[in-house]
Amino acid sequence: MRTLEEAQATLQIAKVKEEDLQPVTYCLSFGDNVSSGDYCLMELEDTLCKHIEAGKSLIIRGDKDEHAVLCSEDKTYDLKIADTSNLLLFLPGCKTPDQLPDISASPQLVHAQIWGLSNCYWELRRQRPRLKKLKKLLMENPYDGPAVGMQEEAPGPKYTMGDLLERIQASREEIEAHLQNVHACEIDGFWRILDFDYEMKLLGHVTQLVDSESWSFSKVPLSVCLEELGSLEPVAMIEHCLNCYGRRYSNEDEQVMYTLDEDKVCRATAQLLLQNAVKFNLSEFQEVWQQSVPEGMSARLDQLRGLALLDRSSKPETISLLRIEDLPEDTLERFNSLFSLREKWTQDDIEPYIQDLCGEKQTTGALLTKHARSSVQNGVKVYNSRRPVAT
Repeated sequence: MRTLEEAQATLQIAKVKEEDLQPVTYCLSFGDNVSSGDYCLMELEDTLCKHIEAGKSLIIRGDKDEHAVLCSEDKTYDLKIADTSNLLLFLPGCKTPDQLPDISASPQLVHAQIWGLSNCYWELRRQRPRLKKLKKLLMENPYDGPAVGMQEEAPGPKYTMGDLLERIQASREEIEAHLQNVHACEIDGFWRILDFDYEMKLLGHVTQLVDSESWSFSKVPLSVCLEELGSLEPVAMIEHCLNCYGRRYSNEDEQVMYTLDEDKVCRATAQLLLQNAVKFNLSEFQEVWQQSVPEGMSARLDQLRGLALLDRSSKPETISLLRIEDLPEDTLERFNSLFSLREKWTQDDIEPYIQDLCGEKQTTGALLTKHARSSVQNGVKVYNSRRPVAT
């Protein structure tokens, strides 16, 4: 191994002044059987470093036909290999100057052994969780209520949380949040999504009970709902419906109550009306929609953002079902899909369908500037595709 004198002689040959350097010199040597394939290096942001230092795990997820992602407990990161022209060395125990203790100015030589080397590393970039697959899996076997009499439930795949964590490229918290968004519930240890008609049947029972009891929409008692409706449907499903379409709270008597969410109830009712029609005359739809929602609730078009598409250029004006969840997750594919449906969009019309594509500090305006061209027609700013759309 090289001595301190030899290291100093090398500095003189290189015409480097010793006083310009740190007093500690590392002498590197290769360990036995060192290979570039022994280790993979990963560049981590400070938050993830602290995550690992706290003894928590990072998990790589993805099926064989998917690009791998890395997940913490609450975030998802894209994994990409970054090449570097400088050889990266793995040196356990090696310290940077700021980590060295206060030492005298006298030169020191420290021997360190190289355990691995690489000319690339994994680079992480925060990305949106890939959750569309979650609903697709659950829709393979939707829950449409308990089996009646001797009838058995239709066979089909079922998924536990462990199964979903294995299949979905997202963190646990992101998966749990999306399960709540799609109104999924856990039944006998398996996560199930309710058949929409069955979900609306449950909601109908609740709203009819509210009407018959003349309750305020903000004062719906859980215990009475379960008692009155328990003979019609499982009490767990009644409570699940209240959780989906209401806000739970406790009153002064510690009784569990719910406030029904007008926007959610009206939105679900609109979806029920629109799902069986290609297009609906807008004025006729609004009339039927208002008649269909519970008395006392107001149906408004702003409740349908990301669910329905209005065409005010047609005569008469029309409305059709267009759910954001049915559009591609990829940004470019999303824009191509939207521009294939409509050649020109106003920002108000397209915004509900691209908001989820925005990064943490990105606006829909910036996203449109990047992926669409703007022009002004009849005093209104509109956006169209940057590329020809296949017909």
